[in-house]
Amino acid sequence: MDENQIERIDLDKVDWRGSREFFESLGEALDKLDDKDERYDFTWVGKRKAIIEAGAPINKTFRPNLEDSKNWHTTENLFIEGDNLDALKLLQESYLGKVKMIYIDPPYNTGKDFVYHDNFKISVEQYDENTEYKDESGNIQFKKNEKTNGRYHSDWLSMMYPRLKLARNLLSKDGVIFISIDDNEQANLKKLCDEIYGEDNFINNFLWLTGKGKKDTWSRTTEQYILAYARQKETMPQWIDTQLAQGTFSNPDNDNRGEWFSGSISFDEKRSNKERDTYFTIKSPSGIEWTRQWQVDTPQEMYDLLDDNRIYFGPGPEYSNVPRKKIFPTDENEIIPSNLLDSCGTTKSAQNEVDSLMGARVFDNPKPLTLIEKLLSVCGVSSGDIVLDFFSGSATTAHAAMQLSSDNIRIKWILVQLPENLDEALKVADSLTKKTLQNAIALCDKLGKPHLLTELSKERIRRAGELVGGNNTDIGFRTLVVGDTNYKEVYKSAGEYEQSTLLDAVDNVKEDRSELDLLFGILTQTAIELNRPLETREIAGATTFLYDYSGEASGLVACFAESISEDAIKEIATLKPHTAVFRDSSFPDSQAKVNLAEHFRTISPNTKVKVI
Repeated sequence: MDENQIERIDLDKVDWRGSREFFESLGEALDKLDDKDERYDFTWVGKRKAIIEAGAPINKTFRPNLEDSKNWHTTENLFIEGDNLDALKLLQESYLGKVKMIYIDPPYNTGKDFVYHDNFKISVEQYDENTEYKDESGNIQFKKNEKTNGRYHSDWLSMMYPRLKLARNLLSKDGVIFISIDDNEQANLKKLCDEIYGEDNFINNFLWLTGKGKKDTWSRTTEQYILAYARQKETMPQWIDTQLAQGTFSNPDNDNRGEWFSGSISFDEKRSNKERDTYFTIKSPSGIEWTRQWQVDTPQEMYDLLDDNRIYFGPGPEYSNVPRKKIFPTDENEIIPSNLLDSCGTTKSAQNEVDSLMGARVFDNPKPLTLIEKLLSVCGVSSGDIVLDFFSGSATTAHAAMQLSSDNIRIKWILVQLPENLDEALKVADSLTKKTLQNAIALCDKLGKPHLLTELSKERIRRAGELVGGNNTDIGFRTLVVGDTNYKEVYKSAGEYEQSTLLDAVDNVKEDRSELDLLFGILTQTAIELNRPLETREIAGATTFLYDYSGEASGLVACFAESISEDAIKEIATLKPHTAVFRDSSFPDSQAKVNLAEHFRTISPNTKVKVI
């Protein structure tokens, strides 16, 4: 088009009245707005679906794998293979409020990590096949979350939310969760945990120095964070880092009570959000005023500490140091040093210790044993306590728990890991991880195992157990695999069944399920812990399981034989267990089931009898 033909607009002739009226009316409307209904909210694309996913039921169960376990019948440790979201859902009833410590080292969302597939968000067809990991059935297990993804942070948060939500339910009242993270998602993770665990249950964001950085970086040191949250901070035992204290006890002011070390008594401004009247002024002996929010419940508590010479202002006569609380060896203390994780190993030392144990580099970026041991110690994990790691990776948590165990301390652990396919991973690996994956595959071949990450994790545990053996330490583990339900699809109306399927419908158990499968299905359904002692007996010709049975009114006794005699029923009844379970198809007719009930009513009336 010729330039002379373009219609020109004379701006001086434009009537702006309509625009002016619009903005004037908009201003009036804004003036009338009341922000009383507005509130701060942490949200992201997909949050609502993540919340739904946390509460959505699953039709799955745990299937035992004896051949791939160690000390199956006596161990109290669990190694679970499968999606950790499914595993956490299946653990909800059996371990509700029973876990003392959770440690996880999730994907850091660096742009190279893989996040678990979220079935609520996007169809399989929408994924790029080159950035997927699939299981043996071709189902996508997780996908690469690249920084070019418009939902880069959202997808990571959607993956983490339901898992952290379910993990909270498992923590005991004095339980603690530790989460390793770096700068990529540290801020978002803090907000996420504030929402799930509550700001008041925030303990600290510990700094862990991972080693020396490169010379051309902004900082000569590299660092990661470990966020710590309590289940209920008010019931959590007070912490004191004895290793730190032993190295810093002194008596610079010649206190007649002896040596002490100092801890912070004032809140950092970023954390000064407590709704209590502790923001006031105190004076040092030299008259210097310090006005800030103090870590006391009332002003009088601070004044009492001052009168008792419990606040240190530095050496006299200046007394110009920031006020700190004097802590003596016998004091109960709630001051948590921010440098709690000093001298806890580095990424290099961790890599060396795992490479040495495995004979080659088969894991990248493991955590040091000393780091996990420190976390176990500082939160007071003791004999009988349960530790959970549902991003177990190289299984350092299990190794650390076994190493800290002794004749008097027996720490139980539960690890969960997705059976990532190493061959599929190799196809999309970058140059830094390709060699590690090749080593891993070679080791699996040497062991005669499938090319799965879980096989390497279990081998690390076995080798670690050989190193720490020799005392009463439990170096075994019970392998459980997340699988589909044990039962056939029986939720059909009568009209939907054909004549040829009627006999098949009599037994609702899938053909490929063993009696042990049925036992662990029952344990999961009835909220019984999955790591209790198990004994197998032949009773009147029928294989019978005695689970956590120690005598009358205890444990569960189950028999799932194809047919069961009255003699076997009577003998099981004489054990007088808390619960007895049988298989419906074991009985030829309804009269046989009536006889079952009658035998237990006569011999063991307090036993709960179930038929599946």
